[in-house]
Amino acid sequence: MLSHKKIKRLGNLLGTLAFSLDIRHRRIVRRNLKFAYPQWSWDLIQKHSKRIFQNMGITILEIFQMAPFEKEDILRNIRIKGRSHLLKALKSPKGAILISAHIGNWEMSHLAISCYIQKPLLVVAREIRSKKLNDWVNRLRIRFDNRTVDKKGALPKMVRALQKGQWIGVLIDQNTKSSEGVDISFFNRKAIATPVAALLARRYNAPVLPVFCIREADGRLTLLVEPPIALQTTNDLEADLLENTQLMANAVEKVVRSYPDQWFWFHKRWKRYYPNLYPEDMDRWYRRREKKRQARSKPV
Repeated sequence: MLSHKKIKRLGNLLGTLAFSLDIRHRRIVRRNLKFAYPQWSWDLIQKHSKRIFQNMGITILEIFQMAPFEKEDILRNIRIKGRSHLLKALKSPKGAILISAHIGNWEMSHLAISCYIQKPLLVVAREIRSKKLNDWVNRLRIRFDNRTVDKKGALPKMVRALQKGQWIGVLIDQNTKSSEGVDISFFNRKAIATPVAALLARRYNAPVLPVFCIREADGRLTLLVEPPIALQTTNDLEADLLENTQLMANAVEKVVRSYPDQWFWFHKRWKRYYPNLYPEDMDRWYRRREKKRQARSKPV
């Protein structure tokens, strides 16, 4: 059991080392920051880039430390702001949709909520490429009777969960396929986001609560539970989905702007409409796709 101060100190060292060695992700972080904050100077971008790596180092150590935690340990290591919103949602028989983002220690969010409300969650998550790492993280996520479902093909299980009045946790801050997303504005730039939370909220009249686990200056984690989003409901389904998905993206942008050093800027968030922002990575992706195409076309 390491103290918050020691975790922070060791995480900073780990992040500083990664910042020095990981040229590719350092480049992505810098370009994302400059794209989102065009008014920032180079020195400011460099300063925040290093902090982003350091916060990632802290998060990694925290996640490993969480593995053996019991419910009491989880609740003891996190502060909750906005408890009343959770308690009010508990009174509804319609379940709830918790939207979140890769900010602070996002893996703590659903564990803390399920421990606090004494109710399991269905966690929707993208599968990690490394099978061993994916299995390890999933074992962490399904503690306290939580369930996980891969993002691909998750909709039927999400529907069944809401029909039973259960709670769903979903991360909505990353890029998705054009066929599965809708256009939104994120940091005043065009991007794509999944409308699944907006669709389910409309269909089952479930409240949508923005929930984010951020790290305070003293190293302690705080779960920020925002009031339910006031969703638009009209006779135009398409317009409602676009508007409500944008409202959810606004909730994510608000917390990222408040804690810019804690968001996962390593992700190529704007690659769908601004591929030139990541030329080296997009070239690598095109080459991999071409190799796969050629492999499939070879005669057996």
